[in-house]
Amino acid sequence: MLPVPSHFLRALCYLLLALLLFDLQAVIIKYLGDRYPVQQLASLRNVFGLIPSLLVLLLSREWHAAGRKLAIRQWRLGLLRGLIIALAQFCMYLSFIKMELATASTLAYIGPVLITMLAVPILRHHVGVWRWFAVTIGFLGVLLVMAPGSEVFTPYSLLPIIAAFGYSLSTVCVRLVDDRVPTPLINMYASDGALIGALAILFLSTGYQPVSSTRDWMLLLAMGIVGGFAVLGLISAYRLARPASLSPFEYFGIPFAFVLGWFFFDEAPFDKLIPGVFLIAAGGILIAWRERKKSIETSSISTE
Repeated sequence: MLPVPSHFLRALCYLLLALLLFDLQAVIIKYLGDRYPVQQLASLRNVFGLIPSLLVLLLSREWHAAGRKLAIRQWRLGLLRGLIIALAQFCMYLSFIKMELATASTLAYIGPVLITMLAVPILRHHVGVWRWFAVTIGFLGVLLVMAPGSEVFTPYSLLPIIAAFGYSLSTVCVRLVDDRVPTPLINMYASDGALIGALAILFLSTGYQPVSSTRDWMLLLAMGIVGGFAVLGLISAYRLARPASLSPFEYFGIPFAFVLGWFFFDEAPFDKLIPGVFLIAAGGILIAWRERKKSIETSSISTE
């Protein structure tokens, strides 16, 4: 049996830490959601989330080697990705407040399936039979968890799907940015765009609530810092290992969310998640397997 490369183990640790941090951020959002409107939470998340983004940029060797440039040719696309993320955040955060934590998180894991679909019209990628089969499996899983037409269905179930679409669209669009632009700078533009979008939603809506205590301020700060470092962990993981090798492990975020939802909010939505959660995970894992196989085949051809 071949030993696992150390860089992959490091990438896996970064990924699992990022997933845990994302779910901890969701816990804070759900806890504060009965006192502050979601658009206010999203705005403050992006304000405080700039701290890790700036730190990553300042510590980036790639950015320093490129001359510490802040301007990029595709700055409109960079900010547009952030605006898309802001809308996705609004939907995702509202779903955390209105639904069980694990149920909302599970539905959002349709992301890999949506990325596969969006890559066809945007990146002109060819998607074969196996990956379309994976897309079908993933959507069947979503339908089982949402249970449309049944008594347990709620329109809020659509929110994680809309959020996943926004996050997936942002992920696909990053491939349109010039390869020479450092990743931390791309992340910085996305953070700025998300902040602009979140503030716009806040100012166009009503219901701003003054923060009532120092404890809440500390939780809001933690929400932004935790979320920002979760993004950092995700970026670091996927810079160390192939996405096809790493992405199946993203589904560990589902049990993380389940345990945290049970521990903090006494939620245990087994009946809603099973068996749909297995189909959602199977669809994403099948896509990752096909991507890995295709990458191996391409590498073997190039070395012949």
